[in-house]
Amino acid sequence: MAWGEWEQLKSEAAEKESTGMQLNQAPAGHGGGQGDFVAHQDDLGAVGHEAFILHDHLSRQADIAGAGMDKDGSGSTMQAAVSLKSRNFGLGSALETTVSMWDSQLKSLLQACAHISNHLDYSKALHANDDAQIAASIRQRDGAAVPVSRLNEYFK
Repeated sequence: MAWGEWEQLKSEAAEKESTGMQLNQAPAGHGGGQGDFVAHQDDLGAVGHEAFILHDHLSRQADIAGAGMDKDGSGSTMQAAVSLKSRNFGLGSALETTVSMWDSQLKSLLQACAHISNHLDYSKALHANDDAQIAASIRQRDGAAVPVSRLNEYFK
């Protein structure tokens, strides 16, 4: 885009629009909200619950690093890796790397599941409370909502 074209577009935009406040909403009669994203508390709770169940199953069933742990704290897979390495099998090092990577990825996945579960359980309620506080703070004396034209006067 050339500089002259940019300047022309800026001046046309300035002519079309005022510097007033613009609310972040769709114009009236613009589809009736059919394309809006809506998430209900029950939906979020169900996703959070599934994340909790997945976390529980993974923590009990996918831990190959801790499975069959000996008195030193090494799992059976890591014990096999050490045994293979001590006998000069290349598979020992590969198995050791595999256990290490698996454990790292499992911890990341468990952390993600816990984050999803904890976050979705309360986020909808928190935002609903914020909306109620905002709505209550911009009411007229009679309790009616303040019209947009009136709000616009405050920002001039």
